[in-house]
Amino acid sequence: RRKLRSDVAAAFPTLSTEQLAELVPNKEELNVIKIHSHKGEAITVYMNHRNPILFEVEKVLYPTVYTLWVYPDLLPAFATWPPVLQKLAGGADLMLPGVVVPPSGLPQVQRGTLCAVTLLGNRAPVAVGVATMSTEEMLAAGMKGKGFAVLHTHLDHLWECGDKSSPPTLAPLVTDSAAKESAGDEEELQGKEPGSSCSPEPEQHVDIRDLSLKDRDTCAELLGKEELHENRAAEPAEDASTEDQQEAEDSRTPQEQMDALFNQCFFHALKCKVKKSDLPLLTSTFLGSHMVSCCPAGKQLDIKKSSYKKFSKFLQCMQHQRILQVKELSRGVESIVDVDWKHADIKAFAVPEGFSSASSAQDSKSEDREQVYHAPEIIPLYGVSTKMIPLFQESGHRKGSILSSSEVRNIIINYVKSNELVDETNKNFVKVNAILCDCLLDKSEQDEISHLKWDELLSRCLERLQPFHQVTFSGQEPLVRKGNIEPIDISIAQRSSNKKVTIIKNLELYGLDPQCVANTLQQKVQASATISPAPGAKDRVQVQIQGNQIHHLAKMLLEECQLPRKYIQGLEKAPKLGRRK
Repeated sequence: RRKLRSDVAAAFPTLSTEQLAELVPNKEELNVIKIHSHKGEAITVYMNHRNPILFEVEKVLYPTVYTLWVYPDLLPAFATWPPVLQKLAGGADLMLPGVVVPPSGLPQVQRGTLCAVTLLGNRAPVAVGVATMSTEEMLAAGMKGKGFAVLHTHLDHLWECGDKSSPPTLAPLVTDSAAKESAGDEEELQGKEPGSSCSPEPEQHVDIRDLSLKDRDTCAELLGKEELHENRAAEPAEDASTEDQQEAEDSRTPQEQMDALFNQCFFHALKCKVKKSDLPLLTSTFLGSHMVSCCPAGKQLDIKKSSYKKFSKFLQCMQHQRILQVKELSRGVESIVDVDWKHADIKAFAVPEGFSSASSAQDSKSEDREQVYHAPEIIPLYGVSTKMIPLFQESGHRKGSILSSSEVRNIIINYVKSNELVDETNKNFVKVNAILCDCLLDKSEQDEISHLKWDELLSRCLERLQPFHQVTFSGQEPLVRKGNIEPIDISIAQRSSNKKVTIIKNLELYGLDPQCVANTLQQKVQASATISPAPGAKDRVQVQIQGNQIHHLAKMLLEECQLPRKYIQGLEKAPKLGRRK
């Protein structure tokens, strides 16, 4: 990580120390993945907050569009027309006739300089490329020929590795010579025809997009604005101020109103609902149980309608303000581990009229009971291993490609048919050629087996692929994890004086809050329940409750939570009915 930071500092000297620390953080998770381009080049991609931020080709670092949206002035930028983006995303290079020459002139670059490509009227880069000639050579050539070899664009496969967000709308920098022209343009903006490049309601569109992907440096300013809106919305609806308040709310876009609602519910939940003893608290529980209960009547929280688009991004912004701390205690499952209740924003928040602080704790408990748990959708996936590459390369898949069982089935069927391997005398059998022999048969079987049944062929193929699984929690993006998902493990242990305790592990993997499970069980069976770190599993906890409580657990997990039995291990250890111990 230190080497990466020094390499980034050397490649992009315009980055300040603070920006460098933000781009390559010390403590936050930073993932490295290897991919291959269509030309077969090996590419190293650095991921932060599940978005690709940098990629490296032949030991040269390049920023992705996600990074350039946060630091739009990192590279010299050349503008092109919006229809050109589709061509660039399809693999085309940027030709000089497609470059728009501004009144202030083109940026001065040399051949081989790394440049950004923007769309006319928006400073947010949509592509990264290398200049094939200097600025002087471009002008001398009459702006004809290839100008930039494009490496990466918005809408390409590398962009799809991230959250697939759209470019923010960043106003072009206004030079002194163009200041008067831009001022005149603003005055004439309302008179634009629908066929012009500006939309009929430019101010509204700019505001919406401007809020959608603000760089993190302006998070504080954004929050400040939202809190002003939020406090305005929370004022008592007196007859004298109703009209003013309505006008203020109407002047905001729906996206701004949803941002303000999320901020209001966030601070309300932290101030009145969440206690220190509740931590660590699953982020999904915090949203579904605590924030939703703070939502005013007639309104509904919808993260997709906010500028954040994902709840994890909203929490990242709050973490940036040092209001709380979020950690991934188990892979793919985030929890709130610390809250600064002395933070000025929490202290200054006023509970809206209609909510009482005294009843908040009781409301929280009742909401916890009423909150409906939705079991995650779990889909087994399969990764192409080294040994299986010859079988899958005809269909365009490489090592590490992740496929569903139906996709594997279709690929195998197409392979068999294209190579005419179906047995002519009995179509239930498939002839084993050299590739199938190497991929699917053990050495001891290679001289003995010449045909395989379809079912056996497919089952052998699935067994030899690397196991993956996809987990989709309600209202969240799917998570793909390596290996098979671990089941909820229920075991019985014996303590001193021959007392038995029930131990439950891996609840977090299924979106179940261990603290909530412990509290529910404690109330149901009237026995002591505690939470402790799970031995041998880093950053996971286990629930321990007195006595053999597997019957109650089975009812909770199978009937109330609707979890499939195959994902629960240890139900057979329940005490036999009719016997008391």
